[in-house]
Amino acid sequence: MSGQRAYPEADTQVAACWTAAYVYFAFRCKYSTLNVYEGEDPAKERWELWNRDVAEVFVNPEPARVNHYYEFEVAPNNQWIDLEIDKDKTPFNDAGWDSHFEHSTRVDARDHVWTCEMRVPVASMGVKAVRPGSEWRINFYRADGPGDDSQRRFMSWSTIPEGKTFHVPTRFGIIRFVK
Repeated sequence: MSGQRAYPEADTQVAACWTAAYVYFAFRCKYSTLNVYEGEDPAKERWELWNRDVAEVFVNPEPARVNHYYEFEVAPNNQWIDLEIDKDKTPFNDAGWDSHFEHSTRVDARDHVWTCEMRVPVASMGVKAVRPGSEWRINFYRADGPGDDSQRRFMSWSTIPEGKTFHVPTRFGIIRFVK
């Protein structure tokens, strides 16, 4: 995530599109070995999902409120968590918030690729409708690999030079909605 190192073995591609009512995100993630929580019900939200392989989107539809945003995470086995984040509060994450986002994953073990698609209702983030020309702050992340954090790979679309946490909203990029 710091931009200091490339991880071709964990190459990640992200795509996004939208309608007035939803934003969609798709990830294509190469992997060497999957690191997931085994034997759990993927229908239930999984706290600390970020400690395993995961694709993440942090979305801020109100750029003026830099420290307030939403986090969506999905693991290769379709486990998930969504959080409302407000860095001006303690604790800063609200696991009680529920966006009702939809997600689906597929693992291609032969080619060592897993994919994830997310459909996020914008109303859950207090947005009436996405309009052409709207600009939101956003960042895409990926955590990959077994072991503790010193052994895992952490990647981001917009780099975080300090490289210590994904929760640096001033480093989010801008996404502009166009037709």
